[in-house]
Amino acid sequence: MGKGGRALEVVERVSKVERAPSSKPPFTLGDLKRAIPPRCFKRSIPRSFSYLILDLANISLAVYSTKFFVYDGLLNWTMWTAYWVVTGCVATGVWVIAHECGHHAFSDYQWLDDTVGLVFHSLLLVPYFSWKYSHRRHHSNTGSVEKDEVFVPKVKEEFGGIGRYLQHPPGRLIQIIVTLTMGWPLYLIWNVSGRKYDRPASHFNTHSPIFADRERFFVFISDLALLAVASLLYKLYSAMGLAYLVNMYAIPLLIVNGFLVLITYLQHTHASLPHYDSREWDWLRGALATMDRDYGILNHVMHRITDTHVAHHLFSTMPHYHAAEATKAIKPILGNYYHMDKTPVPLALWREFRECVYVESENQDGVLWYNNQVQ
Repeated sequence: MGKGGRALEVVERVSKVERAPSSKPPFTLGDLKRAIPPRCFKRSIPRSFSYLILDLANISLAVYSTKFFVYDGLLNWTMWTAYWVVTGCVATGVWVIAHECGHHAFSDYQWLDDTVGLVFHSLLLVPYFSWKYSHRRHHSNTGSVEKDEVFVPKVKEEFGGIGRYLQHPPGRLIQIIVTLTMGWPLYLIWNVSGRKYDRPASHFNTHSPIFADRERFFVFISDLALLAVASLLYKLYSAMGLAYLVNMYAIPLLIVNGFLVLITYLQHTHASLPHYDSREWDWLRGALATMDRDYGILNHVMHRITDTHVAHHLFSTMPHYHAAEATKAIKPILGNYYHMDKTPVPLALWREFRECVYVESENQDGVLWYNNQVQ
């Protein structure tokens, strides 16, 4: 909790939620691990593949169903919209499984995880190894305003530019639309919203400052895989036409990309969550500065990445199919250090864009909190 009357006034002005604890927790990572049944840490190749195969079967069924989209007018648009939404949501589940491969949570064999991850992330135009490395650093530096890799909030002293003039409902809507439609490619290509480096950073550049020297060859492999997928898409375009490619692939992919940004943003952005500078940051407190969210049935479609994210940050090699049980096991120990917000997602998204504009250290103590007061 903030200290002093002024700090409390800021909290109420920004959000009515109670701030999360920012002090060092009275438990260790080992305490949490001992509370989780050992079976939760076991990875099963048949079970992992079963989720992937089911997702691919559902996508195949959706693609096959488009053969019967022979109607005109509103009914035709309704059927295509259903196809786009269903395929986009299920393909997000495929993305999550490939993401687990990057965490070595798919199987006990790194080569198998990397093979599956490379294939299916590439099919979704994600540079598998490149993102695997930057995402690993996100997990190593979560909550740090200096070293985190994604959705790093601006500190008060850096806030300005065009963002200062978008702090009103129309401007907020523009920000949300741009973030959900362009946020993912902007991050991959130009590191928008990512960590600041001393030179331009990109997930497609083998010499990007994001990567260590030993990782650059695999960044190149990721680029080659994306070129192979691009050639397949070009062949599909040549054979079937642009409209077919857009309807069958591009629009569902936009939905996948939108969900990735939405999920990640809401997991790490909330008025109650602290951020830290180098004076206060440590790994456990950073990992705990995350928020579980409730997406209803989509929690299951997207393999629980939405409502078990706290456990995922604590134990990222744990398979998704054990995350709910693990979350239940550690919640009594976490106490107030566990965060779940069941606000409907559209309302939460609008609220977070309104309230979480920048962070500042109110007492110059290395703990930073969200604020939205623009001078």
